[in-house]
Amino acid sequence: MKIDNPWKQNPWFESVAVAQRRAKRRLPASVYGALVAGSERGQTISENEAAFAALGLAPHVAGQQPARSMSTSVLGVDIALPVIMSPTGVQAVHPDGEVAVARAAAARGTVIGLSNFASRSVEEVVEANPNTFFQMYWTGDREVMVQRMERARRAGAKALIATLDWSFSMGRDWGSPEIPERVDVRTAVRMAPEVLRRPAWMWQFAKTGVIPDLTAPNLAPPGEAKGPTFFGAYYEWMNTPPPSWEDVEWMVREWGGPFMLKGVCRVDDAKRAVDAGVSAISVSNHGGNNLDGTPGIVRMLNPIATAVGDQIEVLLDGGVRRGSDVVKALALGARAVMIGRAYLWGLAANGQAGVENVLDVLRSGIDSALLGLGKASIDELGPDDLIVPDGFHRPLGV
Repeated sequence: MKIDNPWKQNPWFESVAVAQRRAKRRLPASVYGALVAGSERGQTISENEAAFAALGLAPHVAGQQPARSMSTSVLGVDIALPVIMSPTGVQAVHPDGEVAVARAAAARGTVIGLSNFASRSVEEVVEANPNTFFQMYWTGDREVMVQRMERARRAGAKALIATLDWSFSMGRDWGSPEIPERVDVRTAVRMAPEVLRRPAWMWQFAKTGVIPDLTAPNLAPPGEAKGPTFFGAYYEWMNTPPPSWEDVEWMVREWGGPFMLKGVCRVDDAKRAVDAGVSAISVSNHGGNNLDGTPGIVRMLNPIATAVGDQIEVLLDGGVRRGSDVVKALALGARAVMIGRAYLWGLAANGQAGVENVLDVLRSGIDSALLGLGKASIDELGPDDLIVPDGFHRPLGV
């Protein structure tokens, strides 16, 4: 007869905050530090979450709906809840990396955004979840970018995400975590003390025979199996001249399908994006990893959605930690939200099941908020469902 161990931790967690605490306990300090990240004093990363907390909900006491729908579509793909996975680079927190995230997203009926800095190939990820959006930075020359687009198209990616909001602002007041160029014997010896403090993480990789891969296979030149290291890719990025709006128009034409521009914070930029022909924008400040001092991203959402939401799809990316955050974003004009750190903490805590757990937590929170607000569908949400403090919105570029 099997006897349950009363001291064994229940792998299920009830909130994203719990997933984060478990990830911190499980991951080597430098790996966890890379997830927390943020730039300079960390003002923006904190403000992203604080801005959601500043918004209130206006519930009803009776007349709630017995059934509630949260399905929608993003860039032509039907999804079961208004949450998709934001592209994040080099997921060395778990041996299965982006493939585990893709499978979890597929199991919960949603989309994975795959970074071209990812540690798993676009072919592997599309096989795990056909509803994959491929993300590109503006790196290399146009010929190289076309090669990468064509590879993603051949693999079956259903949309392209262009992330252009990078200013290389770092200088963290608390110090940046060490990220090695590659994991070799010398690196393993140097980092052994912090890795040995996290035996569960080390054992995960050891039992699969896999070592953390810090290369970017989706940036491999045609005919080559191995992509550059993360820092090799980063070097290419830093040495590529910044894109113009004409370059955005070129990317839209060259891809020739559903196209999202990620990193929009201003109304004037949102309007330029419409003129450039994009299908969607992500209102995002790169999760606080870019230019520090920008407002919490949800503060900039409604002015942008009001200006262009009737012409293109508007999503929000940044600071989402619970289902009520999703509901607040939708009430202010977002079609859906994108999550990054939240699912990475789930991945670190419990692999694919941990990512599914995060999505379940968000789904439950969305449903609870819809119930309290008396809504039968996310399509019924609007600003009147919120308590918005005076001066909350930041209409930049008006």
